[in-house]
Amino acid sequence: MQVILREEVLSLGTIGDVVEVKPGYARNYLLPRGLAVEASTRNLRQREHQERVIGEKRLREQKTASAAAERLSSQALSFTMRAGEDGKLFGSVTNQDIQRQLEERGFALDRRRIVLAEPIKALGDHEVSILVGPDTRATVKVKVLAHEESETPPPAKPAAPSTKPAAPSTEPNAAE
Repeated sequence: MQVILREEVLSLGTIGDVVEVKPGYARNYLLPRGLAVEASTRNLRQREHQERVIGEKRLREQKTASAAAERLSSQALSFTMRAGEDGKLFGSVTNQDIQRQLEERGFALDRRRIVLAEPIKALGDHEVSILVGPDTRATVKVKVLAHEESETPPPAKPAAPSTKPAAPSTEPNAAE
């Protein structure tokens, strides 16, 4: 089934593209969400008319994407994780961790737009690429630090002095 995309769909295409998809994908996902319309002759003629509008929308999105990319590129994220002596992490820093920290700083983006070939498993400085728009990428600096555990145990609390009253003696009185 051929559809005309109304929004950018990650592994499919950009706005205005005519793409071939399976009917179920179009019926159950693209059409109900308004991401695409069926590529009928009427819609194809209408598409030609709207290419101008789509071009303007792409320019606006490109401008906002480049502004967001500049703001993202200025960010430096820091993660403190437990690590072994050789600098390998016990665990890893994933795109979900990066997305959570960016979300805390006011950036709303999908974790699938954060490009990591594999999770970060070593200490040090890393650069992570983020897809902001169709032709726009931002690079975020990620610093992974070792979690330092103190080698000396915390000082023990001193024993509290006993404040119990003296118990009466059970010895017989010598005066009786």
